[in-house]
Amino acid sequence: MAGRTDPPEGIPGGTPGAGDEEYQSTVFDESFVRAARLQEFSAQERLEDHTTAVRRREPEPAEGRTVPMQGIALALIILLAFAAAIYLGNNNPYDPPVRLNTDPPAADTVVLVPDDEVPGGVDAEAAFAGTPAAGYGIGAGGVHLPDPRATDHFSREQVLTALTLAKEYVVASALTPEVLGGDTVTPVRELLGAEQQRQFDSAMRGHGLQSVPTDWLIRFDPAEVALADGQVRVDGGFTFVETNDDTLQVTARHVLAYALRAAGTGDGAPASVAAFTVQRQLRLQFGREELRDRNVLLREVELLLGPMDCASDPSDALRPLLPGERAEAPAAAPVDPFALDGGRAVLCGVYAPLSDPREPAPVR
Repeated sequence: MAGRTDPPEGIPGGTPGAGDEEYQSTVFDESFVRAARLQEFSAQERLEDHTTAVRRREPEPAEGRTVPMQGIALALIILLAFAAAIYLGNNNPYDPPVRLNTDPPAADTVVLVPDDEVPGGVDAEAAFAGTPAAGYGIGAGGVHLPDPRATDHFSREQVLTALTLAKEYVVASALTPEVLGGDTVTPVRELLGAEQQRQFDSAMRGHGLQSVPTDWLIRFDPAEVALADGQVRVDGGFTFVETNDDTLQVTARHVLAYALRAAGTGDGAPASVAAFTVQRQLRLQFGREELRDRNVLLREVELLLGPMDCASDPSDALRPLLPGERAEAPAAAPVDPFALDGGRAVLCGVYAPLSDPREPAPVR
């Protein structure tokens, strides 16, 4: 088909060639070009009975909006992540930690009264000579831990953490010279959880209704006595047991031997140093929260203290008998059984250490 082909809509103005100048600089868009693209029949097809010389083109389907594959993949990933989060939230293998009861520690204190004058020595070595304390370990180095092993619900690492915290508490509360002298309580307080810290603070201020300072730590009255040797002798050990699925209990039982002298006296005074003995048993408990936060929970305290006068009050600070002193009569302070708001009654026993642990105790 040689020659010019008129537009489908006809010649503008109805006159051949009319309006050419108007469209000489016009650029038609692609939709117009597609609409104007005609398809001729072949020669054979044109011999057949057709009303037009060209095929009728069916309108092309409109292009639909397609979603890129990257978008579909991203949507699937988000959906899978959301489903996994819901599944893990509903099937969490780690239950929330069980909070242990944080009541103040239960405590029993027994004061041991000598039936004779308290002996003494010129120094700590002389004061401990002939007693089991002469062979004890010294300071924190004398506090030994057992081999940790896993329990049914606590790993070996958790047991080791509990034992280590128990040792730290023993060292802080019974072997640290600054605590023993009444200069500070911070090393002990830092090992307690928030609730027991409040109970501890009340006890230290003298406002504790259920506990007293010597339930939490060992300290001496600085107005009466002083340490003659900061190296405390210590013997004993630790045991541990799982009391239930969520609680690990550590028991610390030790004998602590202190060398003491009267406050204000110097070294070298003849027979001025006395040996003072404390047998102390602590029951400490640990849940997973305590192990995570590295806190101890003090449950029970048992103390044997001597030589002391049973008439003295051991609740705030200890006042041991020094060389040459005797216990005053009566052997114990009077107790009013009708006073519900009275202080804790002091239990008394007889201070009778064996000079040689292999020697049998005398029969009384």
